[in-house]
Amino acid sequence: MSYHLALGLALLLALLLALLLALLLVLLLALLLALLLVLLLVLLLALLLALLLALLLVLLLALLLLPLPYPSL
Repeated sequence: MSYHLALGLALLLALLLALLLALLLVLLLALLLALLLVLLLVLLLALLLALLLALLLVLLLALLLLPLPYPSL
């Protein structure tokens, strides 16, 4: 009888350990996904900023190079 009890306890412990390991793996994956998402967001923000800067530079160059249609005072 005590053999069955020990076997059941060992099985329960193994199941608990496997569950804990799975939970840890899921948490690690979620952390990795969140990190990847943050990295993607930062990259997108940097791209948007670079695009905005390029647009501003082009507008500035256009203002400097194009002659004004009316005479400036």
